[in-house]
Amino acid sequence: MKRWLVKTSRNPFVTFTSLVQPVIFFVLMAEVFGAVAGGALTNAVGADVSYVTYLTPAIVVQSALAAASISGIGLVIDMDSGMFEKTLASPMGRGAMFLGKVFSEVVRIVVQTAIILGCGAVLLYFETGDGPGTFLETGVAGFLGVLAITILFAGAFMSFSNIVALVTRDKEATILISNSLTFPLLFVSSAFLPLQVLPDWINTVATVNPITYGVDGVRAAVLGEDVMTVIDVTAFGGAWNAIVPAIAVLVVFNVVLGAIAVRLLHRASRAAVQ
Repeated sequence: MKRWLVKTSRNPFVTFTSLVQPVIFFVLMAEVFGAVAGGALTNAVGADVSYVTYLTPAIVVQSALAAASISGIGLVIDMDSGMFEKTLASPMGRGAMFLGKVFSEVVRIVVQTAIILGCGAVLLYFETGDGPGTFLETGVAGFLGVLAITILFAGAFMSFSNIVALVTRDKEATILISNSLTFPLLFVSSAFLPLQVLPDWINTVATVNPITYGVDGVRAAVLGEDVMTVIDVTAFGGAWNAIVPAIAVLVVFNVVLGAIAVRLLHRASRAAVQ
């Protein structure tokens, strides 16, 4: 983890871009979609929710997805440079090679999420004059919940990116495959518009789309109410009816994809030793 953090800190251009890009995307999406989404948003979640507040969880998840989808590139670079073989010669556990990269990405995702939430509060203030308490109605507990769900969501896609890297062993292929499979999923989820106004086939895909659960979980933590759009859960009450199913689904994706990634890493390490 320390090695990857040091490596990231030595490339200020990548660090700066990764932190600024979500803010630019946030402002543009709020201005473009906000102008046409008012009626749909009122019917879905009520007139008291601004599109800025509705959009913030989508941008949080989108930025986490962007960071997670390129996680495997570092592994490919290690393989190409010979660092992978050098690491295998150490007494480090094979799982630590994967988890160290994941934890370093988590640090960046936490910083990105904090910046996006701050940006959302500022945009809402300029739009309506409301303070931070109106933007994040659940307070500190909601902020911590947003971080936890975002990290859990990112973990699944970091595992997927590393799986692609271990299968292809190619940097360009990892970028193309990860982006072509992950980013279209944003638009067949509840990220940018309520599912009620989208075609039926998108609603069907959204039910099995992990991005839907990530967005709805974060959105519930921000608004403090049940906003789950694809399954009906009433056993927990309030926002927990969205948060608990979201966490359960994301945990399953993390366990399955993480196990596959570690297994492929063990296989790659045996091949490298041979």
